[in-house]
Amino acid sequence: MYVIRLGDGTLRVPTSLTTDDGRLIGNAYVEVAPGEPDYDRWLAESITEEEDAERRRRWREGDDALEQAFLAFKAEQD
Repeated sequence: MYVIRLGDGTLRVPTSLTTDDGRLIGNAYVEVAPGEPDYDRWLAESITEEEDAERRRRWREGDDALEQAFLAFKAEQD
């Protein structure tokens, strides 16, 4: 998950919610507006929504070869 910078400057910062013993309950994004604490720290590593979409597209394209290799492996096991 990446820090996403929205068009209005708001940042969507990934966060995880865990139980007291460390088990993961879920992942979410928290919005941090300009001027809020830690905004400048998160801004330095943020990407735009368009950059996030491009990364996701490239990952999906790269998954095709991996999926084919897995299916071939699985077919050999049967």
